[in-house]
Amino acid sequence: MPATGVPPTAARLTEAAAMDLIAFGRVFLEIVFGQVPSMPGPGEEIFADEFAISCGGAVTVASAARRSGIEAGLSALLSDDLGSRVVAEHCRRAGVDLSASRHVTGRAAGITVVLNFAGDRAFVSYLPPHTPAGGPDTGHWLEVLREQRPAWCYLQPWPGAAAVIGQARALGIHVALDVGLNAIDSDPRAVVSCARMADVFLPNAVELLRLTGAGSLIEAIDIAAAWCPCLVVKRGGEGAIVADAAGRTAVTEGISPVSARDRTGAGDAFAGALIAALHGGAPIAEAAAAGNEAGSQTVTMLGAVGEVDLDGLAPAAAPLAAALLASAGGPAAPPGGGGPDAPDTSDAGPGGRAYGEDTRR
Repeated sequence: MPATGVPPTAARLTEAAAMDLIAFGRVFLEIVFGQVPSMPGPGEEIFADEFAISCGGAVTVASAARRSGIEAGLSALLSDDLGSRVVAEHCRRAGVDLSASRHVTGRAAGITVVLNFAGDRAFVSYLPPHTPAGGPDTGHWLEVLREQRPAWCYLQPWPGAAAVIGQARALGIHVALDVGLNAIDSDPRAVVSCARMADVFLPNAVELLRLTGAGSLIEAIDIAAAWCPCLVVKRGGEGAIVADAAGRTAVTEGISPVSARDRTGAGDAFAGALIAALHGGAPIAEAAAAGNEAGSQTVTMLGAVGEVDLDGLAPAAAPLAAALLASAGGPAAPPGGGGPDAPDTSDAGPGGRAYGEDTRR
């Protein structure tokens, strides 16, 4: 494996990995509404200026890495529900490998409604009752690592993540650890324990301040930099701060002056592009610049991976997909009809926000 700017966890046990990265975690069907004037009150109806169906979660990381030129896979629970179908269709087109995912019966994908307003977003999300709180079970993740042995893995500090990270290190697999506010609020000690085992820790500024309890970002970085070889703090439109043995570096390269529509998934895209750059041998600051560029691109789209064309979905999913589109004001496809009649929202106008990362996942 090329030098990455990150110390190796152990000697590689295979000459080459079938996949350069596997992203572990949940996936979501995203129903995304563009700019709305305000949040609706009880009994009130409001209208968005644009709408899209997308998908997000760990698939966003894998997609960004694949766009950056490496072989990337997704390990998530998938089924025959609409959300899983949307994810599968997107992965088929994006070239993301799904062989590490586990297929179950019933609903598997979460559902998130995204409302963009006042320069930010609000979310209403649902997880199927049988979905494990920590995503795919630890046993499956461990099996995937043993069988697939990617060069890198990406995950968040779900329950059982420490065992997965330990397995990755024993196999010589590099670990990129992200985090969300829910995990920090639930078990901050577990988050820190996982961060100490990772090669790269990728919180955003809000998350790092919450996790460390520090009074300033500089103080928070000083605390967290002692946990792992490389800390990368995502700062949205202000770029990123890298902290490693060489010191502290503010990275603003890669940020573009874009007209943003939706910030959902920008932080995940940052992570995927950064991992791809590290795998290619880039120094960490250069890899962070690649992450900045991916984040800037992501906020110009609606949804974490952009609008997913529903035409490729299996016929069984088409009526429900058409109903979702019709709820946004477009014509529904006739019963039994397919996606070809779904309205195209790809030319909808921009909403106008600065690049920022997704603090939800």
